[in-house]
Amino acid sequence: MVIKKLHDMGMRSEHAYTAALASIGLTVAVWAGSLKMEPGTGLARADRWGLFVGEWAPTFFGLGLALSHYEQQDGTLTASGADVRDLHRNVG
Repeated sequence: MVIKKLHDMGMRSEHAYTAALASIGLTVAVWAGSLKMEPGTGLARADRWGLFVGEWAPTFFGLGLALSHYEQQDGTLTASGADVRDLHRNVG
């Protein structure tokens, strides 16, 4: 199983969630950078670069969810109930 292998290698759900959030920021940076670095290619090229990097975020979020479920079953999930409530309060 891929998730077990990743978990055994030290990857945790927090790492995947952090990568997802970073990829969202990177999407904006790549899009803006492409507009400035390649002014002759137009908006379409910048959009393609932004979409390419932007597709990483859902993959990382999905991986984070899978790792989180594995951690719950494995007993290695370290978030307390208060941490989870705080997270839901801040997100929603």
